[in-house]
Order: sequence, then structure tokens, then C-alpha cells
Amino acid sequence: MAVDYTVIVVYLAGMLAMGWWGMRRAKSKSEFLVAGRRLGPAMYSGTMAAIVLGGASTIGGVGLGYKYGLSGAWMVFTIGLGILALSVFFSARIARLKVYTVSEMLDLRYGGRAGIISGVVMWAYTLMLAVTSTIAYATIFDVLFDLNRTVAIILGGTIVVAYSTLGGMWSITLTDMVQFVVKTIGVLLLLLPIAVVKAGGFGEMKAKLPTSYFDPLGIGGETIFTYVLIYTFGMLIGQDIWQRVFTARSDTTAKWGGTVAGTYCLVYAIAGAVIGTAAKVLYPKLGSADDAFATIVKDDLPIGIRGLVLAAALAAVMSTSSGALIACATVANNDIWSRLRGAVRRDADAHDEVKGNRVFILIMGVGVICTAIALNNVVEALTVAYNLLVGGLLVPILGGLLWKRGTAQGALASVIVGGVAVIGLMAAFGILANEPVYYGLLSSLAAYVVVSLATKPTDEAVLAAWRERLAGRTSELTSEPAPAHQ
Repeated sequence: MAVDYTVIVVYLAGMLAMGWWGMRRAKSKSEFLVAGRRLGPAMYSGTMAAIVLGGASTIGGVGLGYKYGLSGAWMVFTIGLGILALSVFFSARIARLKVYTVSEMLDLRYGGRAGIISGVVMWAYTLMLAVTSTIAYATIFDVLFDLNRTVAIILGGTIVVAYSTLGGMWSITLTDMVQFVVKTIGVLLLLLPIAVVKAGGFGEMKAKLPTSYFDPLGIGGETIFTYVLIYTFGMLIGQDIWQRVFTARSDTTAKWGGTVAGTYCLVYAIAGAVIGTAAKVLYPKLGSADDAFATIVKDDLPIGIRGLVLAAALAAVMSTSSGALIACATVANNDIWSRLRGAVRRDADAHDEVKGNRVFILIMGVGVICTAIALNNVVEALTVAYNLLVGGLLVPILGGLLWKRGTAQGALASVIVGGVAVIGLMAAFGILANEPVYYGLLSSLAAYVVVSLATKPTDEAVLAAWRERLAGRTSELTSEPAPAHQ
């Protein structure tokens, strides 16, 4: 294992080095939170794919393949569909807004009344996303170094918090790009073909497994529909995803770079399911489907390659964890803390803004690590997060982008009614039930439409300013219309 250990240690040291390098570039709020809004297509595509393909997509995706066969690809596939939909239909407009958070977008669209409540919902989602990603370190470091759960979470979490705190989005962007390359090589180019060959090829796999393993819809229509509601729609509105859109240097980059990232996710989804199916042939009696990834890596890959593939799994977890962490800290600082203490100080210099956001990443990072140590049920935590996100925020966000008649009162009612309905239904039907997101979303939509139609339309001056933003004719710093030649 010495060679494998060396590969992992070099990888982790490289992550910290990039954090240090990113710190030298992050001299302003824009540089620290959204990488100066200047990522080109290649880097944008790689980092967008890296953040959405985390531990759940890699370890969980292989586990679903082990349990259901090729139809186990649907969870990650719906994530890819969400990124494609976001990129094709909404990303150009989102990039032109020149904001930092989803709640700032809601304030611009509705006139500044729904921000703090939506900020709390978004903060809860990003916190749980960061926590569940951090817990995944325990699985990987257990395979690598036989560490106990708490030590593994502290080790992995500390590295992510360190490079994220040092350089903000620049550090995360650089590390995500490396992680994207490592995942591509480790999972797609190495683990996938080796697993299929070890299992005897597709012919042998079909001979040894039930035909349901090769049915594209074998996982069940209701499950697929739920995945679409939670993950496809979740990709459209998550702060962690939007914050990556904000890093694009142009709306064209956001649209086409995101389309490439979404397509990559579809390929990654199929690869994970095939690897899981091969693992079912090789190890038909594993105690847990989620052990499939670690088992096939540990027992079937040669020295060196095993280390690289485990680094790929670590990369998948770290990219999602760091993206969720900076999103959580950005929302906590800009949407909650700044509003609770009053308006953001206009005289704060760039250094103070960077320092403040850096402090919040550190605080949130420590909180994430502590919560990850205390929490046991990862699936339930992630389900709560996505149910609240989709049930509470999907309607007012998409409504604001698509329906002129939507009002601030309608948005606020939608967030509150949808959020309360989701919580109540989870208490009644169980956290993992499908009903909370189904009926929570419907109640959110009904509240939005009814209250919007019953209240005075949004002030025309607010809508005019909103249209200026959507058209990209407003300066980020002054919020005044930009000169015509821009």
C-alpha cells in the first residue's frame, strides 16, 4: 500500500498548495467569492462537473448500480439533466445578474422582502450538503488508512476548510479542476474498463445477473420521478450551483460550458451504474450496496492505480464539500448576518470584505465538521435538505424568472407555505417518503399564484431595474446602468 499512500499524500498536499496560491489571488470580494467572474469555458466546465459529482454520485452511484443494475444510473443522470436545463434555459440570465447569492436575486426581482427567509432555507440546504459530503471522508479514509470515523472526518474536513478559507473560490476552482481530471482518469478511464474486464465482460454479466439489471427503468418509475423533482429541480436553484454560474466570464461561457458539464454528468452516471453492476457479479453478497465501490477498488485494482482511483473518490467528495462550504458561508454572511445587523457597510474596503467572508468559511467549516461527527443518517439529512430547497424555493425562484405577475408577497408566502408543508409532511409520512416533496411543491405553487394575483403587482421601477440586470446593463459595484458602449 506504500505506493497508494504516496499517491494520496501527494494529492492532499497539492490541494493545500493550491489553497495557498489561491490566497494570493483573492484580493477582493468578487475574486474571493466568484473567482472574479472570469472563468473560461474549459475551467468552468470542469469545475461545474466537479461540484455536482460528489461522494453520493461516485460511491452512491456505484452502490445503486450494485443494487439495481443499469437503472441505478438515474440518480446521477437526473443531476446531469438538471445542469443541462440550468445551462440551456437559465444560466445566461443568471450570470448577467452580477449577484453573489440566490437571495440577492430574489431581492432584485421582488423588491427586497423575501431575502432573509429564503437565505435561512438556502443556508440549511448548503449546510446539510456540506455535512453529508464531509461524512463521506470516513468511508474513504477507512479504506486507505483504517482510521476511525471521527479522525477521518476531522482529517478530510480540515484539509477542505483550510484551502477554502485561504483562497475562497479561486482555491476551490483550482482544486476542483485537478479533482475533475483525477476523477475522469480514475473512474472513467481506469476503474470502468478494469471492472468490466474483471467481471468477464458484458456477456458474462448478463449471464450471471437477472434481466432486471439491464432494464433501463428497473429502479421504478416513481423513484425516477422523485429523482427528477429533487435533483433535476434542485440543480436549478441551489446556491452551490448558482455560485459556480457566477464565476463564468460571460453568459455564453455559462451556457455552453454548463452544457458540456451536464453531458459529462450523463456519461459519469452510466459509468457508475456499470461499475456497480460489475461489482455485483464479482461480489454478489456484500452487506451493503454502498460498500461496492470500496470493495472493488481495494480487491481488484493493481497497486498505484488503486491509489489513483481512491484519490478520485476523495476528489469527488472534496469538490462537493468545498463548493457547499463556500456557498453555506456566503449565504450565512451576505444573506443572514449582514441583514440581521443592518445594511451591508458601503464603506467597507475590499480587504475587510475578504476577511469577513474568510472568517465565515472558517466558522461554517468547523460547524460542518462537528455536525458531521454527531450525525449518523446521511440519507435522511440530505433528503431533508433537498425537500426544503425544492419545496420552499423552487417556485419563487423560477416564478421570478418566468412570470412577470409574481409579487414579493407571493414569493414570501410560497417560501413559508412550501417550507412548513414539507416539514409537516415529513413528520407525518416520514423523512424518506415521497409525499413531502410532492405536496410541498404543489402547496408552494398554489400559495405563490393565489397571493401574487391577490396583491398589487410588483412596482414597475423594480421590474425595470430587474430587466436592466437581466440584460447585463448594470454595473455590479454601483448598481447603476452601465455605459452604453459596454
